[in-house]
Amino acid sequence: MKGVPSLTTARKEQQRLVDNPLVRGFLVFSAFRAVYGTGILVVTYLLATSETTPYWTSFVFLAFSMVFSRWLFRKLKKRWPGLFKSNQHSDDAQPDQTTP
Repeated sequence: MKGVPSLTTARKEQQRLVDNPLVRGFLVFSAFRAVYGTGILVVTYLLATSETTPYWTSFVFLAFSMVFSRWLFRKLKKRWPGLFKSNQHSDDAQPDQTTP
């Protein structure tokens, strides 16, 4: 059929999209925020509904969480830089080091 892309063309387009460093970074950041954000919501809910903690404790925790999440994400980017780079390999590419 003319005008309908083949399955291999669609996969190539998908791979090209995922190889884009901006898209890869966005996907990794989204996954990080989903996991981290879920934990933050649970802890904030527990702090806000606890009768033994003052009401402002959850606000302080959220403010600390904003700073800590940025620091943690920067550390993850330094620890696993390959997550944010393209999957296009060259012949002289070195494998990513997984130990510090």
